[in-house]
Amino acid sequence: MQKFLQSLELFEEDERKKLAIFTALAFSQKLSGLPPETVLHPLLKDNLVAKGLVLSFITDFFKEYLVDNSLDDLISILKRGKMEDNLLDFFPTTKRTPEALSEHFTKEGLLQLVEYNEKKTFEVKLKEMKSSLTTQIAEEADVTEVIETVKQHVKDAKFPDIEVVRILWDVLMDAVQWSGKNQQQNANSALRQVKTWAKLLNAFCTSGKLELELVYKVQVQCYEDAKLMKLFPEIIKSLYDQDVLAEDTILHWFGKGTNLKGRQNFVKSLEPFVKWLEEAEEEE
Repeated sequence: MQKFLQSLELFEEDERKKLAIFTALAFSQKLSGLPPETVLHPLLKDNLVAKGLVLSFITDFFKEYLVDNSLDDLISILKRGKMEDNLLDFFPTTKRTPEALSEHFTKEGLLQLVEYNEKKTFEVKLKEMKSSLTTQIAEEADVTEVIETVKQHVKDAKFPDIEVVRILWDVLMDAVQWSGKNQQQNANSALRQVKTWAKLLNAFCTSGKLELELVYKVQVQCYEDAKLMKLFPEIIKSLYDQDVLAEDTILHWFGKGTNLKGRQNFVKSLEPFVKWLEEAEEEE
């Protein structure tokens, strides 16, 4: 099998297609008895890849295999063959871009593979951004430097704005040194973190929609983490004081918020602050 795969250039196009179909059927019916790596890796000869023969072969292989098998089955083969994260290796070097991969497999009717790969790539880049931020925050890097780091990751990965806001809040709160029992210490730590990194949050909460998403993140975290349950109004007030949240955003959440997690208790705990906001507005 390996000798055939490494000699693809010796076959005519229809013969290569038949070989790809045969290989797919062998795996589909579990007839090959070969570990996937002994089939996939021999394909990666530079001259075969450069001519596009490998991409053509693997595309026919994928299409045939998925006729009678699920995407999960195919991913299992790719994982065992250590190729799940290296699909671009099948492409000629001049076409090794995520865009080229998506375009090619979409055109070939393998949209489910494209969607899986895009999701996988997104998760990897998300993890990379979280790791970079965690390191910078732990090292107390200058906030301007951190903002530029986030902007670069957003540019490279095309992260949605809402996802960026969610990530920022998660990373900032994960970096807090929480006390197991001292509620006041937890409150001080959370508020100190908000104050320290307010400029970072402000740089990416650039609309009412994104500010509201941040409120929802705070709400859910305070609901799911017992030690933060009573801190919701203090955190919201601090975000307001640091110009991260606008008054309109807070009033909108208070009156029309749609996330129900702990909402009744949080609305009640925020009433004094909302009342103060409304009275201050009336005085103006």
